[in-house]
Amino acid sequence: MKKFLVLLVSLFLVASLAACSGSNSTGGDDSKGSKDGGDSKDDKVTLRIAWWGSQPRHDYTLEIIKKYEEQNPNVKIEAEYAAWDDYWKKLAPQAAAKELPDIVQMDLSYISQYGQNGQLADITPFVGNQIDTSDLSDNYVSAGELDGKLAGISTGMNAVGFHYDPALLKSIGVDSIPEDWTWDDYKDIAKKAKDAGIYMDTGMKADVFFNYYLRTLGKTLFSSDGTGLGYDDDQLFIDFFEMHSGMVKDGSTPTPDYLAQLKGIEDDPVVTEDAIGIFQWSNQFVGLQQVANRPLEMVGMPGPGADKGLYLKPSMFWSIASNSKHQEEAAKFINFMINDVEANKLNLGDRGVPGSPKVQEALKPELSEAQVQVFDYIEWADSNSSSFDGPDPVGAGEVIETLDALSEQMNYGQLSVEDAAKQFRQQAESVLSQNK
Repeated sequence: MKKFLVLLVSLFLVASLAACSGSNSTGGDDSKGSKDGGDSKDDKVTLRIAWWGSQPRHDYTLEIIKKYEEQNPNVKIEAEYAAWDDYWKKLAPQAAAKELPDIVQMDLSYISQYGQNGQLADITPFVGNQIDTSDLSDNYVSAGELDGKLAGISTGMNAVGFHYDPALLKSIGVDSIPEDWTWDDYKDIAKKAKDAGIYMDTGMKADVFFNYYLRTLGKTLFSSDGTGLGYDDDQLFIDFFEMHSGMVKDGSTPTPDYLAQLKGIEDDPVVTEDAIGIFQWSNQFVGLQQVANRPLEMVGMPGPGADKGLYLKPSMFWSIASNSKHQEEAAKFINFMINDVEANKLNLGDRGVPGSPKVQEALKPELSEAQVQVFDYIEWADSNSSSFDGPDPVGAGEVIETLDALSEQMNYGQLSVEDAAKQFRQQAESVLSQNK
């Protein structure tokens, strides 16, 4: 009898241990999950998200996270954020160790590097499923394409344009700038401004506006495969920069020496009423108007071919790490950030104008007059532009630095436009050829 009781107790203990073991293996450990999105609504999921920015961005993004967690109690989101420099210093070793956060805020200048290294997941399977794109334009969605895959979803859009003082414009005898203005119109207004003793503008950043000019002619700054320049005829370089540096030489735009003395936006010639306007990105308009403290207006770029040259540029991207074990859940949170109206009311376009027209309209009552102007301009640009060329290739930063340096030498009169065209091609293609 005693032996029988011992045997019975032993069998009971084995059965109990087996049951405990089975419970642990299905208990929803939030360090594990399906890369394909096998998490059920009841599984506890922990996501990590990383972004760069200032304290206001940190604060409102944490509020967005809190709102999402309240609506999705099975999801916990751990935030990792820093200033620009510190952000990339931290991200690089995480990527090397295959420990990137599930959701990563990506910049145009880095997305090619991380994407081509296989560190970012292809978001394509989630588009139209976990990420609702029905209210987004094709140009908006395709902006994050890289080598046939979708490496990121844009957080919002910017577009270049001319931001100007309408009262100062009228003072030189020009009532307004039409949407269909041309480079000849630009030169005519510049001459009137010069005759009145003020500048037309403060110049154009070489790479941004040379690329715009090339696009109006069906060309691009970089080739589609990123292994060279996107134009073959150096006469295009000569034509643009003869105009660009010519405006400096004849006094229509400031010299590099003049611009170097400006300490900040408060010294900008538009703010001090010494220039009609400035060519810049749409997200810079609000800051300029706040400092100028008077009505300013926005208009698109000069043509012909403005609708081919203009494009919506992603402010930044939301990407999903290829090492993430919860890619489907990460995609759902990205969808929340780009499509949820209440989440965007916390954001108010800080990461660029939202791509959804419905979200844009819902936010307008919350915006300042200047912010509404930006939203309206992006809405107009979306219908009067062509597809974005895609993220810059690896090495683009070095090429842009070269172009900026050559542009400054041309503006100082130290280098002819013809020689600059040759030097740029030689140096740029030397860098880009490494992508072959």
